[in-house]
Amino acid sequence: MIPQGLLKDLEGVPLETEASVLRRKSRDYFWYSPVLKRLLDGVQADLVACPRDEAEVVRVLRACHAHRVPVTARGAGTGNYGQAMPLSGGLVLDLHHLAQVDCSRPGRVVCGPGANIAAVNATLRSARAEALRIVPSTAATATLGGFVAGGSGGLGSVRWGGLRAAGNVLRARVVTCEAQPRVLELEGEDVLKIVHAYGTTGIVTELELPTTRAEDWVDVIVGLDRWQDAAMLARQLAESDGLLLDEVAFFVAPLPHDVFPAWRSALRRDQSAVIVMAAPSALEGVLAAARRARGEIVHRSDRLSAEARAGLPSVAEMGWNHTTLRALQADRSITYLQTRYPDLAALERVHARLGDELPIHVELIRSAGAPSLAGLPLVRFSTEERLREIMRIHEEEGCAVFDPHVYTLEEGGWRRPDPLLLAFKREADPLGLLNPGKMIAWDRPDFDFGAGKAFVFSGLETTTAAT
Repeated sequence: MIPQGLLKDLEGVPLETEASVLRRKSRDYFWYSPVLKRLLDGVQADLVACPRDEAEVVRVLRACHAHRVPVTARGAGTGNYGQAMPLSGGLVLDLHHLAQVDCSRPGRVVCGPGANIAAVNATLRSARAEALRIVPSTAATATLGGFVAGGSGGLGSVRWGGLRAAGNVLRARVVTCEAQPRVLELEGEDVLKIVHAYGTTGIVTELELPTTRAEDWVDVIVGLDRWQDAAMLARQLAESDGLLLDEVAFFVAPLPHDVFPAWRSALRRDQSAVIVMAAPSALEGVLAAARRARGEIVHRSDRLSAEARAGLPSVAEMGWNHTTLRALQADRSITYLQTRYPDLAALERVHARLGDELPIHVELIRSAGAPSLAGLPLVRFSTEERLREIMRIHEEEGCAVFDPHVYTLEEGGWRRPDPLLLAFKREADPLGLLNPGKMIAWDRPDFDFGAGKAFVFSGLETTTAAT
């Protein structure tokens, strides 16, 4: 229940209390995971606040601190792990009004967290022929604040790495949740206190990110008879220092034929595929590499009329977790994993053990200065026990697993507390009101990450029982 005193303190701030709005604004794409679907389906806020500027954000946080009401920040809700879901109910802070875009300085852009990513890129292209370095496949709907706080990589990561790599987020303006909220400016390494922190450490009201030259990317799809050849071609392209590419990924047959209906007539079911977004200057190099690999050029967007291109999905919406979304549209029993393969030999061992139970999708991303194999394989889900076993098989073969079936920061990747985040949360959110349940180090400092048991947030148990 929301205290009446809170409503009085928030007079003048746009609020939402209608049940259908509360339900919608309390959800994201958590249902990609059958585990999270079971755990989080009943989660719902008690109130949604839609501040129009930073001053109203400060008002909301001051009032929520005074009345001990949990606060969960939200962008467009395109995350997959319950990042923006209020596990303890309370107030959802919808930041879509903070959508300002300032591209007056070359090489960088300053935006509000509610700025739509595709709109930011459109503004940058029009003003200076520039673009953001990294965007998610959901750029058409996602907001910049949600991406920085809840995402990790996307289109552009083959060149620029992930969001937490040095230089990919330049500055963040953050409001603390205290009796008298402070507005902090984080720069340099300090921005890591809010990047991929799910809004647990402060509310972002402004972001400054680097930009790069805008390109008219050419989509290329290459079909290959052997998936190993597709993997080697993708890796070779990602390693080609002189080729300007924004996306490189590969799919093991029959995944590309089954998941991408637009290409079903062009790809045989036994063909694997590589997708590429290439700058015009890099196109001939991509095609030459495909010829050497004995690949079939299934699609080149530069050979199509504007009308024909408009009728086909862009490669930008075929990779990353759009692959999972398209698979789910065809088969709701599908789910996915997030993995890192140390080399193609490890991937081959995993594929040999799991076969069609694990349709392979791998994104090439830059990590520590070199391309790496970031897996987003699909999983033909049967039981939660088998899903855990599939993860163990990956680990037995030397592959890292970043579990997308958990809602906490630590279990999804680090598997240990992050001292930097914990220390900053103690400073910026002393009552632990910001997105409770997402940081184990705060909620259960004695949690044993080596015990093999999942963390269960007590507030989630209360919320689930009440719905």
